[in-house]
Amino acid sequence: MQQQPSGHGSHEHATGRTVQHYIDERPNWPDGTPVPVTPMTAMQWRIWGLAAAGKFFEGLVVFMTGVAMPLIANEFGLGAVEHGVVGAASLAGILVGALLLGGLADQFGRKLMFIVEMVLFIIFLVLLSLAPSYAWLVVFLFGIGLALGCDYPTAHLIISESIPTTARGRLVLGAFAFQAVGALVGTAVGYVVLTLDPDVTAWRWMYASAIIPGAIVLVGRFFVTESAPWLFARGRRHEAERETARLLQRKPAYPKKVVLAAPHPHTAAEAEDSGWMALFTSRNRRATILASVPWFLQDLSTYGIGIFTPTILAATLGHDSGNARNVAEIIQNDVAAAEGAAMIDVLLIVGIIFAVLLADRVGRIPLQILGFIGCAAGLLIASFSAYYDGSMATALIFIGFMLFNFMTNLGPNAQTYLLAGEVFPTAIRGKGAGFAAAFAKIGAVLTAFGFPILLSAIGQQALLYGLVAMSLLGAAVTWWFRIETTGISLDDVGKHGHHKAAAPPPVERATVEL
Repeated sequence: MQQQPSGHGSHEHATGRTVQHYIDERPNWPDGTPVPVTPMTAMQWRIWGLAAAGKFFEGLVVFMTGVAMPLIANEFGLGAVEHGVVGAASLAGILVGALLLGGLADQFGRKLMFIVEMVLFIIFLVLLSLAPSYAWLVVFLFGIGLALGCDYPTAHLIISESIPTTARGRLVLGAFAFQAVGALVGTAVGYVVLTLDPDVTAWRWMYASAIIPGAIVLVGRFFVTESAPWLFARGRRHEAERETARLLQRKPAYPKKVVLAAPHPHTAAEAEDSGWMALFTSRNRRATILASVPWFLQDLSTYGIGIFTPTILAATLGHDSGNARNVAEIIQNDVAAAEGAAMIDVLLIVGIIFAVLLADRVGRIPLQILGFIGCAAGLLIASFSAYYDGSMATALIFIGFMLFNFMTNLGPNAQTYLLAGEVFPTAIRGKGAGFAAAFAKIGAVLTAFGFPILLSAIGQQALLYGLVAMSLLGAAVTWWFRIETTGISLDDVGKHGHHKAAAPPPVERATVEL
């Protein structure tokens, strides 16, 4: 096939267009029939796949910790406080990594940090599998968290700044869905390792299983394009044009020539105002609150339930490892809890599938509000287990946690991640998404550290009631500070994000001839 420029092509090349306009361009066939969707290139799919792998590793490591925890506690003789520190270590690392390393994507580029985070992940994964003591265990888990935290903003940005507007929601969430896949695989890996090696040190093999896959992903990340919108925002126009052409390389070739222009007149001023305090100016404050506060409230529940589901199930099923008489019973109880956790974690995948299908149709804000309310309902059902014994108590825990996992991935767990990478201008998008992820992980750290302590101090029912209240508050904050980004170009979200959403720009087309 050969490309023939559309009638307006010469004018566009004289004045230039934005990176997003080139990415969103759709061809028309010679008979005038429009192609209904913007075709994705091989490079765009490569970027998406390598970013999805990072989310997979996060789910794998964080949720595998739930299976590994009883073994770690036994090997190092951990008490309640130490137990909480181990659970919170990787989440604390995510907090710091998202804030400090993720923000560096605005300074040094999306691609460099995309590579650096995976290098850190592999190094600390190797060290963790060899951890000689409790103290080093905590340090290495924190280091893994640094890498995963950097991935929060970087993976989102490298996808969203490289793909068509109409597919942004489902593709970003499609990559994010691999966190749920990782959670399920992490639980499954724990189960398989315990079955093959029923030893108290088996947790080391659980973490080591991710080293080789991580190395493969690292190699692939060296061969992706840099974000052209970031290059242009940094004043590196010719590099941005080159990377745009490389990103959109396809057969038949279109566009044949890339000439870039600023998205809107104040792009240069935004680039100058790109420090951390820009997040709290009147222009961006609404976006910062929307991106950060609901995510914080969501993480209070999601990480606490996710990490400690095996522990809660073990106690509910009468297999509490704290009452185990020997190592064999600890492993047996852990296997039983892992089986139950895997059943519940399946609903994470079902929820994210619905989020992928609905995000670009229903919208981010309605799904986030609905999800928060559904999470509250699930936790409330689980709390009723305190009034029953035996099979009814178990059924309520399973039903409540399954509903929670489905609704959190349909709504807040998915939509908060998506919104955080969309509502900020390009010049501060990395800082904004990184700050939101870091602020959210404060909630995750508090939950992971305090959950085992509160569980023994106030009981499971009171703890679940508190999480119900946090979920309802998340729905309210989402409504008060709502910014809908569905169908809006990132160029226009950066300009109009804190106002009423502007209509999406017309789709550019090119004529393609067979």
